Amino acid sequence: MPRTRSVTPSAQEVDRRTVLAATAAVSVSVSVGVGWALRPTDSQAAPAPATPSAPAPAVPSPRPSPAVSGGTAPTAPYREGTTLASVATARAGEHYRRLAGGAGWNRVVRDGAVPARPGRAGRRTPLAAFVQLTDLHLIDTQHPLRLEFLAAANPLSWRPQEALTVHGAVSLVERINSLPGGPVTGAPLDFAVTTGDSTDNNAGTELEWYLTVLSGGRITPDSGDPLHYEGVQNSGVELYWQPDSPARDLYKQRGFPRLDGYLAAATRPLRSPGLTLPWYSTVGNHDSLPLGCYGHGDSWLAEYAVGGRKLMSLTATEARRLRGSISDATDPLGTGLRELLRAHRRDLRPVTPDERRAPYTPAEWLRAHLDPAYTGPGPAGHGYTAANAAEGTQYYAFRVSDDVVGISLDTTDPGGHFEGSVGTAQLSWLERTLTAHRDAHVLVFSHHTSTTLSNTRPDPARPGERRHGGPELLAVLGRHRNVVAWVNGHIHRNAITPHTGADGHLFWEVSTASHVEYPQLARVIELVDNRDGTLSLHTTLIESAAPARTDFTDLSPRGLAALYRELSFNARSGDRALTGGAGDRNAELLLKKV
Repeated sequence: MPRTRSVTPSAQEVDRRTVLAATAAVSVSVSVGVGWALRPTDSQAAPAPATPSAPAPAVPSPRPSPAVSGGTAPTAPYREGTTLASVATARAGEHYRRLAGGAGWNRVVRDGAVPARPGRAGRRTPLAAFVQLTDLHLIDTQHPLRLEFLAAANPLSWRPQEALTVHGAVSLVERINSLPGGPVTGAPLDFAVTTGDSTDNNAGTELEWYLTVLSGGRITPDSGDPLHYEGVQNSGVELYWQPDSPARDLYKQRGFPRLDGYLAAATRPLRSPGLTLPWYSTVGNHDSLPLGCYGHGDSWLAEYAVGGRKLMSLTATEARRLRGSISDATDPLGTGLRELLRAHRRDLRPVTPDERRAPYTPAEWLRAHLDPAYTGPGPAGHGYTAANAAEGTQYYAFRVSDDVVGISLDTTDPGGHFEGSVGTAQLSWLERTLTAHRDAHVLVFSHHTSTTLSNTRPDPARPGERRHGGPELLAVLGRHRNVVAWVNGHIHRNAITPHTGADGHLFWEVSTASHVEYPQLARVIELVDNRDGTLSLHTTLIESAAPARTDFTDLSPRGLAALYRELSFNARSGDRALTGGAGDRNAELLLKKV
């Protein structure tokens, strides 16, 4: 039986999300101002929010620890199947570069203000072990309401690997299922957690694929005409890679291959085994709002999403103007986009309408998670409960073990922007929950990072409620010595940042790269008691189960998952900035036990 169990939340306030697949480059480029210095930096102080007297919900006792296959603990420490052993690495080449297995990344000890005492490996006691998946961005590439044409202003606004997101995610599930336990301790993995942007465009098709990838089942990563692909990759527009065509598009000029049958293979049904671990879901801005940055307030977005017209090209000047309005959040309801599409109505190409592409609301996100068809290994609702559905909230707490509690936050900006914030009601709930579980170690999960909680405009549905940014959330976490880690995504980059609380204690912010951009990673995190007055968080990155070396003739799901990784490397011309420094990848993070 799994050790994890959902916790019934108290009354909460809704916080929805936002951001745009086409503007992923905007969020990727956001600087978090971190390195991997061994000394922590002080977090900014902020006034404490008012704390209502309503108590936080009690966390039920954990279930018994799951038995390891065969009844014995796996050999540990181990490296096989992790980036400690091997990392997909580019071979020499001028333009398009092939990947092959390369040397792994060593583990870096980051002791901050706490010394790493010798002999701790022989004393350590596992407290929790889990896997973080983030920014899967499962993409319906034929969706009419996608902004691929922003690539005219910035090539990184579109990715040539986008048709293979489901194949890559299934391969990642296969890798997680193959892990024998925590790489450091060998302890059974307690759970997996997603930290947002599991879907890309707030589309019903993508939500179905996400829930099926993690829970298990047959997926057809296709929409519209079941016999004919209708996206930009067979449009003839040279801005995009046209894999089945002999024409020399901009990508083939960089060495991208011609692959006959690629689009047919990419849209064939495949089966996901589903995670064998209990898994929890955290909402991201791409999961909440159309295009990740527009509000649900105008029905034209939904009408266009399910309709029969798609714009596939735009001038660079118009693309820059639209991209600027998204980046600056000057058009949260997409009025400018609507006018642009009207102005280009003669340029819209016919596509097959599909009601399944309709944007889903936060209430529908919750109902889908609570659907028994997607329970998989549990828990029912994957963290969300009937109380969340009744109250319209998307944050909750759950028991990991006797000594560990998890908290999943909703950091999206309901006003319409890809950067985030939290409302006073949620921040007060967080304060109460941390206080109620002062004797447990707490793991906090969210989509946004401390530096991207920067959009504090009021929620249009609750204009009287104040919104709070990163410094204020850090101040709340810093007041509670039981917080050991804040785990998140959004920036598509590996980054580990130490923060110092009000009384000088340390906790760690762990941000993990996306699975839609290279290097396409997930992260195993193990919390251990060193039995010398310190704790350690061991972070170990993993790649999908797909082989590093690709074969252009292999268009099976496994071969496509390998190609997904290689295309993502070449999409950014081998830019390794998203991998982070050595201390942002495989690390041991020391902190004082309190």
